[in-house]
This record gives sequence, structure tokens and C-alpha cells, in this order.
Amino acid sequence: MKIAVCIKRVPDSETRVKIAADGKSLDEAGVKFILNPYDEFAVEEALRRKEKAGAGEVVVIALGPAAAQETIRTTLAMGADRGILLQTDRIPTDGLEVAKALAAELKGAGFDLILCVTTVAHLEIEGMKGVAEREIEGGVEVVEFPLPAVLTTDKGLNEPRYPALKGIMAAKKKPLDVKPATLGAGGGALEILALTPPPERKEGKIVGAGPAAVPELVRLLREEAKVL
Repeated sequence: MKIAVCIKRVPDSETRVKIAADGKSLDEAGVKFILNPYDEFAVEEALRRKEKAGAGEVVVIALGPAAAQETIRTTLAMGADRGILLQTDRIPTDGLEVAKALAAELKGAGFDLILCVTTVAHLEIEGMKGVAEREIEGGVEVVEFPLPAVLTTDKGLNEPRYPALKGIMAAKKKPLDVKPATLGAGGGALEILALTPPPERKEGKIVGAGPAAVPELVRLLREEAKVL
């Protein structure tokens, strides 16, 4: 089974990001970048599918700057066979332009399965057929499909593995192709006009403890917060 996984390099969720001087982008100075945590589920699922089949290839593809090679190496350390970086210094604001560039790379490459992120919470594949489940409001949707297919994975599908030292060392020798990304002129139909941080939270107020504080709490919720 030949599987492609589309991944993204993103700021660590624990990093405090700042808006750059242009007011339209992030100041990347001192920001730690990591593999998108949700993409880890897609990589893990691809590895499990290959292991279950007993043979195959897992190819990880990303679009981004040269530094994204480090992110791809993380997936190679997990067990992916090779990586492809569509290198560009300008990541389009319009996600459709990114999708087009990825699609152009994937087209005609003979992949049986392409994994991304966001929806499938359970997956079974036997031969050239699969069954996927995704959680919807009030229930679970079950979809049967033939291969080849494109699926987007969700948290809970699996528990991603940690790269072992052996995998980290082996990742340095695995192939990683760097190609110029093919992007449309103008960056697509979307434009960022401005980025603004969320408003500062107001300081909390302690109204007391125990049942005696309930009347005052209700009064504040009604008169100040106006949520009652």
C-alpha cells in the first residue's frame, strides 16, 4: 500500500506569538515550530496501515520554508519512508492555493491512500475497500469507500508513537526531496488585512465562599455581567 500524508509546520501551542510590525503576519523570532499535532494522527495511521499490510511506502509531503525539512524529519523518525518539501518562502493565505500545489504533486503518483487531518475517528481497510467513521452531532456517520481515497483524520483515531533514538538516527539517511512549490499568481482570493490579539481578560472577583456567597454571585451575574 502506497500512502501519502500531508503535514504542516506550525508554531508550538505553548509558544507566545507576537504580531509582526506589518500587522498582518506573525513575528517568528524565537518561536518554536513543530509538526501540527493533528497531523501526528495521520502519520500514525499511515504507519499502522503499512505495518498491517506487511509492505508499502509512507510518503510525507509538506509545503513551506526550508525549515520545514526539520518537521518532515520528525515524521521520518516516526517511521515514514521518505519526505517531499514543496519549498516556498511565501505560504499563501488562501488554503485553496496550498491544496492545488499539493494536488499537483500527488497527481499521478499512484497513491492508494492520502491522509490529511480533521474528520475520521475510526478506520478499517481490507484489500481495496475501507470503512470510515466520523462523529457528528447526535451520532456517528459510517462511510464505505473504495481505494484510492483521500481521508482526513481526527483526534482519537489512534495514539501517535514517539520517535525512538534508532528512528531519529535513521531519519537522517532517509530521502527528502526539496522542490520549488508551484503556486498561483497573487496568492489566491484571500487577503489578510490585519491581525489583532484577543482582548485582555478582566481580573476575576472573589465574592466569598460557600452558600452565603450565592446571592452576591447571582446579583453580580445579573447586574454587572448581565448574563442572567
